[in-house]
Amino acid sequence: MFRVAQPDADRRYLGAAIEGRRPMRPRSAPAMTVLVLGGTSEARTLAAQLDGRPGLRVVSSLAGRVSNPVLPAGEIRVGGFGGAAGLAAWARAEGVDAVVDATHPFAETISAHAVEACALAGVPLLRLARPGWSPRDGDDWHDAGSLDEAAAMLPRLGTRVFLTTGRQGLAAFAALDRLWFLIRCVDPPGGPMPASCEVLLARGPYERESERALMRGHGIDVLVTKNSGGPLTAGKLDAARDLGLPVVMVARPAAAAAAESVTAVSDALRWVESHMLASERAARPGG
Repeated sequence: MFRVAQPDADRRYLGAAIEGRRPMRPRSAPAMTVLVLGGTSEARTLAAQLDGRPGLRVVSSLAGRVSNPVLPAGEIRVGGFGGAAGLAAWARAEGVDAVVDATHPFAETISAHAVEACALAGVPLLRLARPGWSPRDGDDWHDAGSLDEAAAMLPRLGTRVFLTTGRQGLAAFAALDRLWFLIRCVDPPGGPMPASCEVLLARGPYERESERALMRGHGIDVLVTKNSGGPLTAGKLDAARDLGLPVVMVARPAAAAAAESVTAVSDALRWVESHMLASERAARPGG
C-alpha cells in the first residue's frame, strides 16, 4: 500500500516531531473526529483511553500558555482558535463530530467559546469538569469570589502567604507591600506582582508531607488557592489543615451553560462511545 504524499502537511509533522511535540497528522481515511479541549489531567486520561480506537480520530487542543506542557496521547493542536467563530470554522474544516471541553475549571473564556462554537457548527458538546473541593473537619476556609476579594482578606489573616493561584492575576496582590509571598507556578510570572516575594517554579502533583514541610520551612501562616478540585494538588489543603492555617479559597467562575456535563472521565468516555455508535449506524446503508 502507499499513500499520496502531502508535502506541506508532512513537513509540518516532521518539523514538529523534531521540536519534540506531536501535532495533527494528515488525515488518510474518514473517521469520527473528537476534539478534546484539554490541558487538564482529565483531558489527558480521556485522550489516552480514546487514542488508537478503530474509526476514531482524537485531537487534543492545548492553549499554549505553559512552556513545556504534559502532552496527551493522539494528535495535538496548540494555540487559540480566534474566538468562537474561529473554533466553529476549524471544527467544520476538520470534520469534527463531537467536542469534549475538559479545560481547567477557571478557563471560562474557552468554555464560553466552546458553547457558542458548537452551536454555530451544529456539533454536540460535553463539559467534563472535575468536582470542586469542599471543606472538611478542621479546615479554616475563607471564601472569596475573586482574586481581588482574596487579596482584600489577607491582611487580617496572616503576613506570610503561600499563593498558589497561578502566574496570571498576581497584580491583584501587588499592593500588599506589608505581606511576604511564596508564589508557586509552573512558568515564570510576568507583570505586576508583590514586592516582597519568592517565586517557586514547580509542577504537581504535590504530596501532603512535602507541602507541610514547605509551609513550615517558609513560615507560612495563610494559604491562597483557587477551587480547582482534584487530587493532584489537594496536598496543600491537607497540609494547611494539619498546621491549623487559614485558607482563602477563590470560588470558580460561573460555568458556561453546556447542554451536557459530567464530572468523571468514565462518563465522558461513555458519551463519546454513544456518539461513535450513532455515527456508525448513520454510516450503514439504509441507516
